[in-house]
Amino acid sequence: MNIFQDFPSQQRLISKFGSPYKTNPLDVNTHFHTPYSFSAFESIHEIFVRAEKEQVDILGINDFITTFGYVEFNDLAHRYKKFPVFSIEFMGLMKDEQAKGIRINDPNNPGRIYFCGKGLAFPEQFGEYSRALLQQVFDESHKQTMAMTRKLNEHLQKIDAPFQLEFIEIREKFSKGMVRERHLAKALRKNIEEHFGETQNINNFLEKLCGGRKLEYAEGRPAKLDNELRSILLKKGGVAFIEEDEKAFLTLPQIQKIILDARGIPCYPVLLDDPEGNYTDFEADPERLFIELAKRKIYAIELIPGRNDINHLKRFVEFFNEKGFIITMGTEHNTPEMIPMKLRTRNNEPLDHGLKATVYYGACIIAAHQFLTAKGQEGYLTKEGFPRIEKQDEFINLGNAVIRTFTNKQD
Repeated sequence: MNIFQDFPSQQRLISKFGSPYKTNPLDVNTHFHTPYSFSAFESIHEIFVRAEKEQVDILGINDFITTFGYVEFNDLAHRYKKFPVFSIEFMGLMKDEQAKGIRINDPNNPGRIYFCGKGLAFPEQFGEYSRALLQQVFDESHKQTMAMTRKLNEHLQKIDAPFQLEFIEIREKFSKGMVRERHLAKALRKNIEEHFGETQNINNFLEKLCGGRKLEYAEGRPAKLDNELRSILLKKGGVAFIEEDEKAFLTLPQIQKIILDARGIPCYPVLLDDPEGNYTDFEADPERLFIELAKRKIYAIELIPGRNDINHLKRFVEFFNEKGFIITMGTEHNTPEMIPMKLRTRNNEPLDHGLKATVYYGACIIAAHQFLTAKGQEGYLTKEGFPRIEKQDEFINLGNAVIRTFTNKQD
């Protein structure tokens, strides 16, 4: 179904609304994960309930290597009148940077890169090449988590645990198809709660499970324990750690080809500053980062402002805004911890008007891109993959009209 099939023509849409620069920008969140990868949300429906409560009007599904949640996401977007941005995320490997020890946007693993596609076609339209690569990554990811499950069970047997974990049960009970480390940690914690009940018994078992490390179980705070179990048992140095096979990582050109195949816009997710003000090697110099992205035909960036200082964020956004980049932001929600959907920076500071407007205009460009490609027309990127920066104002005007028509938000 073309979600814009009942929309008026491009000219009529634009003529119906005034300039987006003279209206209040709508609240945006274009990067969050759903239960189809791993999510703080128990369901996609919960996302829309929370977005309605917090008055966030533009929502972007952004699961790892899957579009399985798109249909449900689209249906709920129509029901709640929230504009849907269809996106996807990959974890890739830049081997040259890895060999040089250069950290990209993973602070702990040189050469590893997280990368997104924004504004994909709906219904999705991957070709055979893309489907084969997506299946390869999916299969390799499952091989790793299955091996981790086996190692975790070996450890549970050694310490005389009264239970074992079943991979198939984890997949069916805790995931929507893809099983990741966080699903294993959640399943482990659930089994511990079911078999030990009282807090003291749980703490005694946790100490044995974690090799003498004392963890304090707190009822009603599952996210903390899930994260600790994942860190101690499943990460490097843990008893159930399994190194990922290189087949689980695509190259950046492969990722970009998949995104373009799906009519999306390649987008680099920026890590930016950590709590100590440090940057990765790849992101330390904005001018150098711009050159590296531009030479790879990447003209869109996305930030997760909750992990950044507002002053660092503003300087960075201003620099890339002047370069004509699409700039979007989101909250991830890819850990067990539930946080607000409305965008805030580190220390819970709200975005100022300038940042909100920049992010909204970025969402408008993506909305216009989705609208045009759904109509069989050229979107924001040329056939060669370059952005139509000279037409950016036209895309913002069209996207604003598309969003406000979809959401019934006049101002």
